[in-house]
Amino acid sequence: MDLARTEVSHEGTQPVKQAVRPARTVRGSAARLGLMAVPVAFFAVFFAYPVAAIVARGLKIDGAWQFGRIGDVLAQSDVRHVLWFTTWQALASTGLTLLVALPGAYVFARFDFPGKQVLRAVVTVPFVLPTVVVGTAFLALAGRGGLFDELWGLRLDTTVWAILLAHVFFNYAVVVRTVGGLWSQLDPRQEEAARMLGASRTRAWRQVTLPALAPAVAAAALMVFLFTFTSFGVVQILGGPTFSTLEVEIYRQTSQVFDLSTAAVLTLVQFAAVVAVLAVHAWTVRRRETALRLVDAATTARRPRGAGQWALLAGVLGVIAVLLVLPLAVLVQRSLGAPGFGYYRALTREDGGAFLVPPIEAIGNSLQYAVAATALAVLIGALAATALTRRDAGRFVRGFDALLMLPLGVSAVTVGFGFLIALDEPPLDLRSSWILVPLAQALVGVPFVVRTMLPVLRAVDGRLREAAAVLGASPWRVWREVDLPMVRRALLVAAGFAFAVSLGEFGATVFIARPDNPTLPVAVARLLGRPGDMNYGQAMALSTILMLVCAVALVVLERLRTDRSGEF
Repeated sequence: MDLARTEVSHEGTQPVKQAVRPARTVRGSAARLGLMAVPVAFFAVFFAYPVAAIVARGLKIDGAWQFGRIGDVLAQSDVRHVLWFTTWQALASTGLTLLVALPGAYVFARFDFPGKQVLRAVVTVPFVLPTVVVGTAFLALAGRGGLFDELWGLRLDTTVWAILLAHVFFNYAVVVRTVGGLWSQLDPRQEEAARMLGASRTRAWRQVTLPALAPAVAAAALMVFLFTFTSFGVVQILGGPTFSTLEVEIYRQTSQVFDLSTAAVLTLVQFAAVVAVLAVHAWTVRRRETALRLVDAATTARRPRGAGQWALLAGVLGVIAVLLVLPLAVLVQRSLGAPGFGYYRALTREDGGAFLVPPIEAIGNSLQYAVAATALAVLIGALAATALTRRDAGRFVRGFDALLMLPLGVSAVTVGFGFLIALDEPPLDLRSSWILVPLAQALVGVPFVVRTMLPVLRAVDGRLREAAAVLGASPWRVWREVDLPMVRRALLVAAGFAFAVSLGEFGATVFIARPDNPTLPVAVARLLGRPGDMNYGQAMALSTILMLVCAVALVVLERLRTDRSGEF
């Protein structure tokens, strides 16, 4: 009996293998689709549906689509000015950020010096700060009664330079992390070989290192362009009535002018631009993943040598001190302007004006919302990242990957107002529910969770999963016992990023946060919108608290971060 079974098995070895492989492929595809079901449903209901609802409300009149309205809106001179300024300031911000941050990327990649890890955390703090805090920090530095105003009588808060510098402040870490992370893994012996063959230092860098860095530089530039093209909080605070980006104009048309038709057209324009940027970004990332041979980053950093390298290090440290640290220090100093912590004590009192509760309660509200949003973002993001793990995914799955990035670029103002319009009747009447704010915040947190976990999940040896499946483990058990132990740290890092991003979300929350439950960014914006030194001081105090909470979250991230936990 055993011999017969052996012979049958031997004779049927090849057919059995051919039969098992398609079955395993079918099971894998079914499992992937099952994992994608929850994220797809989440994005369909809480992203696509609200955005489509507000666009339809603006372009559909008496049951008929009025697509001619698109041309009418784009023909308006003030709209063309907004489009021009949005594009121009994004390009200028991107170029200025690259110019200022690339030397810093080199220093962090190639130099080893005391306090490097602490300085890395300091550099990353601005990126996780809410845009409202960034705007407030530069308002304290260069606005009414700011440091520049006191020292030199110079105010920049209503000039384009304040916006550009604030964008550099916010995106400095994007370039340092993205370009510096790759630069630290490039083998320096390639450039040294070119030098030995007679090339000058400049020519060796231009012909050897720069081509290898080009995909990372392009990816960083596209990310900075995306963030600045959709800038809202910074321009809203520093631009005043003079400067307006698409995002700010959508907010104005929606909440002040009540012209949903114009807002819908601007939303479509921004959506088209963001899709184009994300498509180019995906192409550069694929080039980066497949075109380079990398070495261990720990072997490439060394102490600076010679006066030139020490001068470069000193210059980068000076830029960090002036551009990144000084605005935050002035913000803290302004929050302490009233004797006896007067601005902080005023946060505990009801004023009967913009707040129905003491402003200090915004801290507890923000923390509760951020915890709920983090839980949602980690759940949705982990399922999506697991579904995207296989590199042989088809076009549908790659399209799903791009969909996950859209909330970073599509108007958060549109999403927030869309929530009020679309989720207003059973079975999804959520306008009076507290869950509305975490849902909007989770939409922004999911992309960070996916981008943090995906590289680590792809690094897991697929043969381990196959071996567990052959031994009879279910897909859930395979993930729990194979993937989870390897990605646990990345999962914690992802949760930290989702928490920090949720804590500072402003564009959508400003529409849906209830007056008796404001979040910290909404409370800061309301205080800045009211006249008086006390309101200004309270805004500085709340911004300082928000900055400290984000900084603590970042310190925890740095302690958990590994080289495979994502670029940020």
